Amino acid sequence: MRTYFGLLALLAAHAPDGPSGGAALAGERGEGVKVGQRAPDFNATASDGKLYTLGALAGKLVVLYFYPKDDTPGCTIEAKGFRDVNAEFAGLGAIVLGVSRDGLDSHQAFAHEYGLNFPLLADPEGVMHQAFGAFKQGSLWGKTALGVDRSTVVIDGYGVVRKVWRQVKPDGHAEEVLAFVKGLAAPR
Repeated sequence: MRTYFGLLALLAAHAPDGPSGGAALAGERGEGVKVGQRAPDFNATASDGKLYTLGALAGKLVVLYFYPKDDTPGCTIEAKGFRDVNAEFAGLGAIVLGVSRDGLDSHQAFAHEYGLNFPLLADPEGVMHQAFGAFKQGSLWGKTALGVDRSTVVIDGYGVVRKVWRQVKPDGHAEEVLAFVKGLAAPR
């Protein structure tokens, strides 16, 4: 029973707040962004202490990857994957930004522990998650709640969404995104 309640608490802690201030209902999930449309601007503080907005990143390819929680097994695998190929992203004029609902203290500890060489954006209210469609309905023993849908969005230098991945498998995902970004950056 203890595990059951612990998992429900984890789901509830990472569910978006609805209009009433409580957990959002299943029907409130935003569909998020689609390829070819303009990406919503965002305003978030990162693990490096800087404020990031999409507008300030104009001209750069932006890789936004949404993950459930700092320092958990799948999220650590994914973060280390992006860390290991971040220099290649930078060489292509792309910036990688990890996004979760964790706070800055958690992000800073996570980044330090694993030597992450890219910023982690804090989105505790789930505003970015909602705007980009990074929530999904999940169920555990008949109880439903919204949780984070591990997702990645690539935005071009004009602010247009070029690719969206949903329900990402962490292992090898960074290399898949890198291959896509290389295709965007290749001369035509």
